[in-house]
Amino acid sequence: MKLAIVTAYPPSKVTLNEYAYHLVKHFRQKETITELVLLTDTTNGEKDVEFSEAGCKVTIKECWTFNSYKNILNVTKAISQVKPQAVLFNLQFMKFGDKKIAAALGLMLPLVCKLKKIPNIVLLHNILEEVDLGSAGFTSNKFMQKIYSFIGTSLTRLILQADVVAVTMQKYVAILEKKYHVKNIKLIPHGTFEIPDEPDYNIPTEPMQIMTFGKFGTYKKVEGMIEAVAQVRKSTGLNLEVVIAGTDNPNVPGYLAKVQADYKHVPQVRFTGYVEEYEVPMLFNQSAVVVFPYTSTTGSSGVLHQAGSYGKAVVMPDLGDLALLVQDEGYKGEFFEPTSVESLAEAIKNIVTNTSYRVALGKANYKAATAHPMSQIADIYLNTFKTIISNKGKTKVAMA
Repeated sequence: MKLAIVTAYPPSKVTLNEYAYHLVKHFRQKETITELVLLTDTTNGEKDVEFSEAGCKVTIKECWTFNSYKNILNVTKAISQVKPQAVLFNLQFMKFGDKKIAAALGLMLPLVCKLKKIPNIVLLHNILEEVDLGSAGFTSNKFMQKIYSFIGTSLTRLILQADVVAVTMQKYVAILEKKYHVKNIKLIPHGTFEIPDEPDYNIPTEPMQIMTFGKFGTYKKVEGMIEAVAQVRKSTGLNLEVVIAGTDNPNVPGYLAKVQADYKHVPQVRFTGYVEEYEVPMLFNQSAVVVFPYTSTTGSSGVLHQAGSYGKAVVMPDLGDLALLVQDEGYKGEFFEPTSVESLAEAIKNIVTNTSYRVALGKANYKAATAHPMSQIADIYLNTFKTIISNKGKTKVAMA
C-alpha cells in the first residue's frame, strides 16, 4: 500500500508534529506499506526522516502552510500527483491555521478525498463539543462562543465525510454518534510513542525536578505550579527545581517570557524552550514528577502517555479528559483543584515526600502506557484501511 499522511512534521512547530513522527516511525516498518508519502507543512529545516530501524521508502512533499487560504488547492494537487492508495489525516480543528477561513478550508480535505474515491481516515485528536472555548484561547465572549460552536458543528460535518473518523476516547465516539447520527466513528487509542525498558525509578534528588511539558498560555498556565513548588520547598525543606519544558501556545506569544520576568525572584525555575526529539528521554528520566497545570482539556494527552512510558508519577487536575483517561486506560496520579495553588502544592508534596508512593504511581503508569504501543496503533490503522478498501470493492461489485 502506498499511504499518504497529511500532517505537520518535525521540525515543524505546528501542533501534532511529534505524534506524526512516531506514527511514521512505526508505519514504515509494516510489510504491507510499500511507500509513505508525507504531505507536510513547509519548514526551514529538513524533515526528520532518519530512522535507525529498517523500513519502507518515505517521500516528503511540502504542500501546505499554516494559515494559507491555498492549502486545500495545494494539498489536493499533491494528492493528485502522488496518487496514494489511501490517505490518513492527522488533525485537530486548528491544524491548518488559527484564522477561521484558513482552518475551515483545510478541514474540507477529507471531503475532497471522498469525491476522489480515495480511501481515507481522519484521526481527530479533539472535538469542539468537549473544548472549553474560553480556557482554550478561542474566545470568552458568550455570543462568539455560540458562533464558534455553530462553525465547529459545520466543520465536524465536513470531517465526518471521511470513510472513518478515528478518535482517541470512547466518550468522543458516543458524543459524535449521538449528535451527528453517524456510524463511521472508531475508537483508536492515542498510543504511547516509545516504550523504553522499565526504569529503575531512581531519580536525581539534588535537586528533585518538578516538570511540565507542552505549549503554554491558554488553558496550560505555569504560574500556579511555580507558586505551589515554592510552598512545598518552604514546608518540607526539599531541594526542588521547577522545569518548564516547551514553548508558548501560538495564540499567546510572549507568555513564557512574561512569566519568566514576573517570577525571576523565585529560585530554581528553569525554562528549557523547545525540546528536540532526542532531548525528550533525558527530560523525563530526570524528573521526579510530571505536572499538568491545566484549567481545561482539549483531548487525549500525549504528555500523559509519554510520562507513563518513562514510569513517572503525575499530578493532574481532576477534570475532563485527563480524569477519563485515568478511568479508561489505568493511569494513576495525584489530583488537584485546577484553580487552587494550595491543592496543587499538597498534591506535589504527597509525592515528593513519599518515595514508595512515587514509585508505585510510576509503575502503574508504565503498565498503562505499555498497553498501547505505537506499533499496535499502526496495525489498527492498517486493518481499518483494509476494511475500507474491501467494503469499497464490495460496493463496486454490487453496483455492477
